[in-house]
Amino acid sequence: MGKAIEITDANFEQIIASDKPVLVDFWAEWCGPCKMIGPIVEELAGDFEGKAVVGKLDVQENAQIPMKFGVRNIPTLLVFKNGQLVDKQVGVVPKNVLAQKLNNAIAKEVV
Repeated sequence: MGKAIEITDANFEQIIASDKPVLVDFWAEWCGPCKMIGPIVEELAGDFEGKAVVGKLDVQENAQIPMKFGVRNIPTLLVFKNGQLVDKQVGVVPKNVLAQKLNNAIAKEVV
């Protein structure tokens, strides 16, 4: 079963360069809503195994990437394809909303 991977400032660029869509969950240990969406992100990692990359970036330990993308509120979930930002979600949403964003990214042609 797929599991969300740990994304850091150091490996971020390499991970989002994937030819598969990449969902990045910006979170922190102290964030209550992040704890609510965490299990959903883990489920998506399993659901989209082989079709998309799902990862989590701890904003406490990694400051550069959240700053680069203007992440001020968490949880923030960004979807990348071929290294480009293609979708964004701030706050807790049902699993199907995030699944739809990944499906859209899978179907989307990015040039």
